[in-house]
Amino acid sequence: MSLFQVKAEIAVSAAESVDDLLLEHELASWSVLQDVLVQRAWVVGIFADADLARAGWDQLQPLLGNAGAAPQTPEFSEMGDEEWRDSYKAHFKPSTFGRLHWVPVWERETYALPAGDLAIWLDPGLAFGTGNHETTRLCCQRLVEWADAHGTTGRVIDAGCGSGILALSAARLGFKQVAGFDNDPEAIRVSEENAALNDLVGAVEFYEGDLMTGFENREAELVLANILGHVLVKFKAQLLSSVAPGGTLVLSGILASERDEVLAAFEESAPDWDIESRIDGEWADVVLVRP
Repeated sequence: MSLFQVKAEIAVSAAESVDDLLLEHELASWSVLQDVLVQRAWVVGIFADADLARAGWDQLQPLLGNAGAAPQTPEFSEMGDEEWRDSYKAHFKPSTFGRLHWVPVWERETYALPAGDLAIWLDPGLAFGTGNHETTRLCCQRLVEWADAHGTTGRVIDAGCGSGILALSAARLGFKQVAGFDNDPEAIRVSEENAALNDLVGAVEFYEGDLMTGFENREAELVLANILGHVLVKFKAQLLSSVAPGGTLVLSGILASERDEVLAAFEESAPDWDIESRIDGEWADVVLVRP
């Protein structure tokens, strides 16, 4: 299968702000690559065909200009799956969250997994993210901490599951009742592919849904929602009602600059819930525990 890549160099000083821009605008086909040794950075998009690649660049270019990223002239090229994966190897490294490791699939045979620890194998491919962003990492840290503190007998719902990384991580940790939903059918397809890559087919119930329909007739002891701050506030009633008594709601995708606004909105709607927050770089989470 051939894919089409769009690659444009950007100022290395703009790499972090462009990464945040891609998340804010939910531009899942794009990512930022940065070479810290030579101090260069690029914005890279992967698309199924040349027309989609051109349309994707036409959408992104003005956003980059408004953000002051000043991209250079983009390069359009056709590449196979292996070439795409190889291009990521210099930039995509393992991450560790307590006893859980996120590891590139090309390190499957060589990665030294400590005794008793667990791994989720990740392949950039056409995935909707590889867990490198602070918002996903914040959620995973909370997931592992919750499992260590409460065990894995509770139910887990991953709202806006994207590539399924968080839901599959919950299943790998040992949770038996895990569900993940997204309003994009492509996200569900990618999530199922990642489940197969990790021998977790059937371990997570992936289905299409949004924050209005995804929680229908469902509640869980642990609900993860890595979305966007203003969306979380808009659907706070649905999110809060999805949490079982004594359960925990983990909210991420929140800019640190908007954290206080999100905190205030949820404190107003759930004044008797315990609430806390962490900041990682320019991003924050908000965690609520239902009495």
